[in-house]
Amino acid sequence: MHLHLAHLPDDSLESVAAPLTLGCHRLEGGVLITVIGEVDITNADRLQRYVREQMLPGKPAVLDLSLLTFMDSNGGRVLKSLHTTLRDEGTSLHLAGVHGISARLLQIIGLWPLLNIHASAADAVIDVLGHQPAPLRGEPEHL
Repeated sequence: MHLHLAHLPDDSLESVAAPLTLGCHRLEGGVLITVIGEVDITNADRLQRYVREQMLPGKPAVLDLSLLTFMDSNGGRVLKSLHTTLRDEGTSLHLAGVHGISARLLQIIGLWPLLNIHASAADAVIDVLGHQPAPLRGEPEHL
């Protein structure tokens, strides 16, 4: 677990939330959520709330974790909870770009074989949609 501490003038310590940036792109058949930074005890609940707010009823969710630099067991707990919630709704959670310590954590706690894990966000989106997504409006199409 990474715990960031800030020194306050009176020499007391205050826990500072790990840096976490979240973004969402609505797909024609679900959502793609980008997770950047660290997920730990200080912000795992924020990740869970954000994903639940962005989810579309009955539609799959893709979490792009390729820019995730750290995840502790609290992040694993959130992924398990989201997986269970989506499965109970008849849909699925897909993880993309899982690497490093996050991949190792999911293997150690036994979640790796239960989750839909893809090499990249593009692979996950293609699996979810069943086809290549249309280019985003205003962005050039890359051939």
